[in-house]
Amino acid sequence: MMAKKSVFSILLFFMFFGVSKAQFTVHKMVHAGYVYQNQSFAELGGRLLFLKNDDMIYRLGVAGMIGSVNGQFAVVPKIQGDILLNFARNVDLYHSIYFLAGAEATTKYVAPKAGVTLFGLIDFSGGYAFPIDQAGINGKELKGFNFNFTINLPLVMLHDLLK
Repeated sequence: MMAKKSVFSILLFFMFFGVSKAQFTVHKMVHAGYVYQNQSFAELGGRLLFLKNDDMIYRLGVAGMIGSVNGQFAVVPKIQGDILLNFARNVDLYHSIYFLAGAEATTKYVAPKAGVTLFGLIDFSGGYAFPIDQAGINGKELKGFNFNFTINLPLVMLHDLLK
């Protein structure tokens, strides 16, 4: 079990940092959203956005999924990594929509995902979860189709709004 988590973490690290040696700009964000994974959860967490140019953007994040499973309160920690892609040139309106590909891992499942994001601020994604803990949460196994809706708020924007 622990070996799977370690291998996933190492692969994620090399995927994001081992390929390119260029200088990245890093932006901090908080995010909140809804996750359906065989059960409804609210999600709250933080992300780092790594930006070299606006054609390919990398995001790493941690979050907590909070919900009621079989009538009992449950919190599930989650790590996630995404790549946002848009190679449209000289078209401002179309450059606001990015293709999103990534993966998320919790203590209960691992799920590759794909979707779209508007300006990197509003995400719609879906995927399929593969369980790594057959016991699940409160007797409910988390596997199968998942759906995520997330709103990302850059901390710089929040700081400017609160001035």
